[in-house]
Amino acid sequence: MCELTIRLGCEADLALLAWLNKQLIEDERHDNAMTVDELKERMKHFMGTAYKAYLFERGNVLVGYALVDHTRMPLYVRQFFICRDQRRNGYGKLAFGKLAALLNTDQLDIEVMHWNEAAYAFWRSLGFRERSIYMRLER
Repeated sequence: MCELTIRLGCEADLALLAWLNKQLIEDERHDNAMTVDELKERMKHFMGTAYKAYLFERGNVLVGYALVDHTRMPLYVRQFFICRDQRRNGYGKLAFGKLAALLNTDQLDIEVMHWNEAAYAFWRSLGFRERSIYMRLER
C-alpha cells in the first residue's frame, strides 16, 4: 500500500477541486445550489486569498482534499472531503492527522451541518467538541 501524501493545490487543480466540492455539497445535503463552474470560480477566489487547498493522494490515486483558511486563528478547515470510492478505509483519519501535522497546530475550527450525522461522528472521533451553535432564520 502506498503512503498517503499531501500536496498543495494550484490553479491547474481548480476544475478538480470544484468537482470534489460539488460532491461534498451533495453528500452533506447542503443547500448550496452553485454549479461546478461557479464553484470553480469561487475556489479560484479562495485560493487567491489566504485559503490553501490540500490534496490527499495515495500514489496516483486521489483520496480527497481540504480547504483551509489561513487568516483565522485557530485555522479554519472550511472543506474536508474524502472521495466516495476511498471511504471506509481509514483515509479520513489518516488525511486529517497528516494535515494537522503539516499545519503545525493544536487547534482547528470546523463546521458540521447539524443533520450530517456521519460527519458529526467522524469529527467527534478525532477529538472535536462543540463550541457554539450556528443558527439561521429562513422565511
